[in-house]
Amino acid sequence: MKISSWNVNSVRARITNILNYLKNSKPDILLMQEIKTEENKFPFNEFKNLGYKSYVFGQKSYNGVAFLSKINIDKINLQFINDEKKQSRIISGLIKNKSNIINLINIYVPNGNPINTEKYDYKKKWFDSFNKKIEEIISRNKNIIIAGDFNVIPEEIDVYNHKKYENDALFKLEIRKKFRHLVNLGFHDVFRYQYKDKVEYTFWDYMSGSWTKNHGMRIDHFLISTNLLNIVKSININSKPRSELKPSDHTPIELIIN
Repeated sequence: MKISSWNVNSVRARITNILNYLKNSKPDILLMQEIKTEENKFPFNEFKNLGYKSYVFGQKSYNGVAFLSKINIDKINLQFINDEKKQSRIISGLIKNKSNIINLINIYVPNGNPINTEKYDYKKKWFDSFNKKIEEIISRNKNIIIAGDFNVIPEEIDVYNHKKYENDALFKLEIRKKFRHLVNLGFHDVFRYQYKDKVEYTFWDYMSGSWTKNHGMRIDHFLISTNLLNIVKSININSKPRSELKPSDHTPIELIIN
């Protein structure tokens, strides 16, 4: 089973890119973040024509998450945490893989910049609420996959110039500790688990020629519970969509499980 995750930076603005990706990479499930549209304007039919059912938690102009899936996703949950700002940032559901019932959680973590503002405080509270909820559910179901745009640079190796980001909400030690706390609840960052020293990125800003200079960062992740490590076949960052016309500033990450 191939599960991909991609911050598409507007599902309607990137519809051609997304359809091309689905045709070329053929994921069984695509987790999308930052769809930037309400459900009544979501392009359901375009995806249905390729065999994908859409599960959508939208929001006008901002945020928004969705599943596109060729397999059934049960018990869709749009109220995973109590979000004080009522933003559309998490969608979860259950999928069956052989004898495993897996809780698949698609997240778009707040950016949090600039620091020392309400936006940064919101990010910290959001992360704390999310971690608390994961701590609660992992006691009941050990089979969990969390994927999406975490807006966290975990380590120095995950950004082209870590010194530049020391006071950025994506790399602040306080935020990285919250990410580590989540991992320590019983998860593995699949990319870093598979590739200890590999330098690859999932995001390149539109500004200052970041893509051509490879001035990127790895902020999109797959976390998999320890119980599921044995079914991981491969993890890949597919940078091709970032090189297309009118691209998202993120690129897909692809997990294959047995």
